[in-house]
Amino acid sequence: MQSKLRVEPPQSQAAPADQTERVNGHKALISELQDQRKKIRQGGGAARVEAQHSKGKLTARERILRLLDEGTFQEIDAYITHRHSDFGMNQQRYPGDSVVVGFGKIGGRRVCVAAQDFTVLGGSFSEVQGQKVAKIIDLALESGVPVICLNDSVGARIQEGVYSLAAYSELFWRNTQASGVIPQISVMLGPCAGGSVYSPGLTDFVIMTQGESHMFITGPEVIKTVTAEEVDMETLGGAMTHASLSGVAHFVGANEDASFATARKLLSYLPSNNTESAPRVTPTDDPTRADAALDALVPCEGSQMYDMREAIDRIFDLGSFFEAHARFAPNAVVGFARLNGEVAAVIANQPAYAAGVLDINASDKIARFIRFSDAFNIPLITFVDCPGFMPGTVQEHGGIIRHGAKIVYAYSEATVPKLAVITRKAYGGAYIVLSSKCIRTDLVYAWPTAEIAVMGAEGAVNILYGKELKQMKDDAETERARLVGEFRQKFSGPYSSAASGHVDDVILPSETRVKLIAALDFLRDKQAASLPKKHGNMPV
Repeated sequence: MQSKLRVEPPQSQAAPADQTERVNGHKALISELQDQRKKIRQGGGAARVEAQHSKGKLTARERILRLLDEGTFQEIDAYITHRHSDFGMNQQRYPGDSVVVGFGKIGGRRVCVAAQDFTVLGGSFSEVQGQKVAKIIDLALESGVPVICLNDSVGARIQEGVYSLAAYSELFWRNTQASGVIPQISVMLGPCAGGSVYSPGLTDFVIMTQGESHMFITGPEVIKTVTAEEVDMETLGGAMTHASLSGVAHFVGANEDASFATARKLLSYLPSNNTESAPRVTPTDDPTRADAALDALVPCEGSQMYDMREAIDRIFDLGSFFEAHARFAPNAVVGFARLNGEVAAVIANQPAYAAGVLDINASDKIARFIRFSDAFNIPLITFVDCPGFMPGTVQEHGGIIRHGAKIVYAYSEATVPKLAVITRKAYGGAYIVLSSKCIRTDLVYAWPTAEIAVMGAEGAVNILYGKELKQMKDDAETERARLVGEFRQKFSGPYSSAASGHVDDVILPSETRVKLIAALDFLRDKQAASLPKKHGNMPV
């Protein structure tokens, strides 16, 4: 018996008039949305956008589009406005307020970004700006992606009083919580004064734009009032000042596009978060390449200089070395490079400048770079050619003990694979702190030119035989030369250290590339345990 199917009658169609009304209603809503978006894109208005352009500067959204991969930016919180009315603020409400935030991609990898909008009340840091930047950092933490802040602001929004200050506090707290979890990069594209400098100071890398960006706690006018000192903005807090004197800036871009290019290149060496490894690229350089020029690079005479960058360039994948802090403390060299396509952190003395001696600035530069690299799982490779710490009252009174201790603390704390290559001098305390075997460096190599000792042979002879040499009337210099040679033969070369196990192998300089690649491959799955504690007390 066949079942009977019930056929529903066709539903009545909407009348043409009703359908037209519905379509028109949708068009009106879409038109309203488009008008809202147009208003948002105008920032502080056409006049202020034109003023920004007249200074040769881009707007916040233009900057984001230049930084990110094309078509990837997704903005959030574009409609939020502030709630304050004092000082005429009820007449100055702009959708999105003074910052543009969102997410996108750089080199195909996800990132979060915040760009201060100078066209809206000078990009002043408001309660709303604090809320928006806090949200994007929270999203970056939850998603495990880097965050980039494009800074261009007059500072705190005075009209909002403590609400602005509280917003800064929320930002600084998040910068601190995100430290060592996701990379944080600050790109300075305009003024940054007062409390606003602390957020960049808390981030991992600061990129300043020459001629456009300035950073200082107190500006020239305040300084003149308080101390009677006269100084212009560029001298006080310009890009070259912070890149070469204070060390606040790690990189300098010649213009905005150059600063964006630097940020993109920097990210190509960094993992997205502390649970990942740095991105590997397909090698284009022969892993077995042996550069014979390295065998004659280091002069046998210890007083002669050479450029450590040449050794780095010849050992690592060709063209891969990306130096950080290049203008600050040039007696030390730090940066990222690749070995067979894999990222490594490079730390080196620079004998071409002040003989590669360690001073206060070099100690800070090295220690900070080590700690960043260890936090983000980047192996450490150290090239040692150092006669010791810089002597003198300026260094001692400036705290060279405290600053030098930062290096040994950073190396001792680091749990990533650690390799060291002693190219020439490794004397005294400098030998100890620069990734020596006894502070748990995994493998230490030495070149035949290595000199490992408590101090240089001349100084050691003066201490050990000074009285006897003074008492000698004849042949004192001949005897001194003999004793110096004897000391070098017994203590300064690499073989006595290799015999005691403090050097794992003495290698030809041209073998260094192959040795380092093999060592990093072997140490890839290194497991290191640390004693349980809340945190150590680094000598800051």
